[in-house]
Amino acid sequence: MTTRTDDVDHELVRAAAEVARTRCRGDNHTMAAAARARDGRIVTAVNAYHFTGGPCAELVLIGAAAAQGVYELETVVAVGDRDRGVVPPCGRCRQALLDYYPELRIIVGGGEGEGEGEGEGQGQGLRAVPVAELLPSTYVWADHQLDAE
Repeated sequence: MTTRTDDVDHELVRAAAEVARTRCRGDNHTMAAAARARDGRIVTAVNAYHFTGGPCAELVLIGAAAAQGVYELETVVAVGDRDRGVVPPCGRCRQALLDYYPELRIIVGGGEGEGEGEGEGQGQGLRAVPVAELLPSTYVWADHQLDAE
């Protein structure tokens, strides 16, 4: 797989790290996500853990963005609380992000331990990759829809 790496949006990483540090408290909120909108705005969110399987920060972010009138996101990053650093999205979030924003770029760590050692947005080893590369040979939800014309 060939991964095209763009410059990492360090302001976005810092925004997510700040939300993780200041808003994630207890077991219910342990992850923060931040997204850069096409118009430059930054939208943030936290996960809503519940034993029944509450939504991840990235899924809450999709709703928070829509609630703020942001429908075109360019880049997303998730950061764990307790200085865990950048954490890649789970499979469910990867699929949802691809379905909503097929051109989206995700900031992940540089290697197998993608989030390790990336606390507070330090940025070493981070890279931005197309969401489609995180789901090779994926099902694309929009492919089953017929044109309304």
